[in-house]
Amino acid sequence: MEILQLVLKDLKTDIDKLADLASFDPQLVLVFGYTEHFANPILAASLEKYFPHAQRVGCSTAGEIVGSGVLSHTTVVSAIRFNSTTFKVATAAIEGMDNSFNAGQLLAEQLQNGDPQAVIVFGQGVDINGSAMIEGMVDRLGKTLPITGGLAGDDGAFTKTYTLSNAGVSTSSIVGISFFGEKLIFSHGSFGGWKPFGPTRKVTRCIDNILYELDGEPALAVYKRYLGEYAKDLPGSGLLFPFEMLSDAQESLGQIRTILGVNEDDGSLILAGVINPEGYLRLMHAHTNDLVDGAEIAANATIDSVTQKDGQALGLLVSCVGRKLVMGGRVDEEVEAVQEILGEHTVVCGFYSNGEICPGYQLKACSLHNQTMTITYLAESV
Repeated sequence: MEILQLVLKDLKTDIDKLADLASFDPQLVLVFGYTEHFANPILAASLEKYFPHAQRVGCSTAGEIVGSGVLSHTTVVSAIRFNSTTFKVATAAIEGMDNSFNAGQLLAEQLQNGDPQAVIVFGQGVDINGSAMIEGMVDRLGKTLPITGGLAGDDGAFTKTYTLSNAGVSTSSIVGISFFGEKLIFSHGSFGGWKPFGPTRKVTRCIDNILYELDGEPALAVYKRYLGEYAKDLPGSGLLFPFEMLSDAQESLGQIRTILGVNEDDGSLILAGVINPEGYLRLMHAHTNDLVDGAEIAANATIDSVTQKDGQALGLLVSCVGRKLVMGGRVDEEVEAVQEILGEHTVVCGFYSNGEICPGYQLKACSLHNQTMTITYLAESV
């Protein structure tokens, strides 16, 4: 497995640098970049021009990740050539939240032709029920097949995101890659680092990912009370104070839900994934050191199961836009910590997202996460 990487800062002046990667004749090209780059027809046209025989897959971001840290308003192109691993790329249209489960099923049906070892998926980051999409995929692929990836970002605006495939750039498609081959090394890890504060609250009314009531009160009123002065900056400030989901026995489910929007008319909160209607929620907050520690836990969980570490590997990092906002100027620290643990042989790429997809920490089933650092490790055995 060989990997070459390029950062495009300005499409007009840098786009022809793709020729340097084209001579490498890659089979898979991963592209994570600025929303304005994805909206510009030059990007998709140039990728098709320089990589006509490769599968081109990616999405827009809330910040681009490379081994040295975090970039903004760039596009990172990682060209990959496998020695023996094969893969299949598929897309499915998603027409809104209500269509998320069916879209996940459709995508999975296209990806499961054969006996895949693992799947990576990138979904649009708005107007999607990420939990339902994953449930649709698991319904077809089974609970034991590892599925990782993330939902596209748009710098925290939550208005329009993009995905990329050989069909072009789309605002209404999900795209997946299934991998095949006995020599594939595929590992993953995911962890947050957030800490709870305030009392545990019972979910008394919700529908899918819309939270109407906590302890019999309008959810928005309860949330604003705890946010205090931060409430005036909703929904943006909601990224700083996510919910942890608890079971009906008030035990942690290992999942965090970010607030994507608020409805002042009915007093509801729109969360990034489905809520357990029988469960409990509690607010979370974090400091930079906590989040960096969480990223290290995710990296160690990823690499601990890898026995062979010779040759190049790919480290795909998907971290939440909320983590980026909390860490501010220190956001590079979580990426640097992960790179150090994965090792210099690992080429790191990735993005800040509207949702992360991975089996959770010490959980087997794939699910949607918010506010985590999620890592996918790809390599090939000799």
